[in-house]
Amino acid sequence: MASVNTNMGALVALQNLNNTNREISTVQNRINTGYKVANAKDNGGAFAIAQKLRGEVAGYNAVQGSLSRVQSTVDVASAAGTAVSDLLIEMKEKALAASDSSLDSASRTALNEDFVALRDQVAKVISNASFNGTNLLDGSTNSISALANSDGSSVITVLDENLSLGGSIVTLETTEAINTVTKATAAVTKITNSINNVGASLARLGTKSKALEIQSTFVTKLSDATTAGIGNLVDADLAKESARLQALQVKQQLGVQALSIANSAPSLVLGFFR
Repeated sequence: MASVNTNMGALVALQNLNNTNREISTVQNRINTGYKVANAKDNGGAFAIAQKLRGEVAGYNAVQGSLSRVQSTVDVASAAGTAVSDLLIEMKEKALAASDSSLDSASRTALNEDFVALRDQVAKVISNASFNGTNLLDGSTNSISALANSDGSSVITVLDENLSLGGSIVTLETTEAINTVTKATAAVTKITNSINNVGASLARLGTKSKALEIQSTFVTKLSDATTAGIGNLVDADLAKESARLQALQVKQQLGVQALSIANSAPSLVLGFFR
């Protein structure tokens, strides 16, 4: 049946052309954004999973920052502790020399001046061993903790190592001197014990620094793997989308032609009335 009122061929051709145009719009959007799932409308389930994973990646970034800050604090403390250990070794040399009873008074006085200068330098090193306002060597901080996972439920804690003069680790007093044989002999014993104690403190700080470094590397790998997983969920294959766009453009042109042919069909009715 031929009709000029209802052209089913044109309606079908128009429907197909509209579908093709929608597909082209979708492909162009993927090419423009680089995403096959740019929002919940594209794929609600995949978008929800991707958003959850993006939250984890953001958490890993915060963990990395926390680990880096604490590791820097520990490394500064370790460097200062090493400097204290070196100073104690120099002080032991001075004290041991001053404990020699055959040493003349002038020489012992000179050694004592050097010893006092080194003693005061130890205090200065400890007071300046801070990073971001945290000092693990002067007794002002009991401990410092770094985030270890993306939800904050796990932390790595580093205890302080109080190297202040007159403490349990560095047993030399703030007024320690070696201006007599007796004082020099006593100082040698204290310094020897202090060197051993500082060595143990440095070992503990080194262990924590290594743990922080290992955790930082692990978190970086987790973040990278999670980011790759997000990409697998939502990233568009641009090579594939480009090929599809070209195919759809050809289909669009054919659809226009089909619609043109369908629209010209009613004119055939005129032939019936000639």
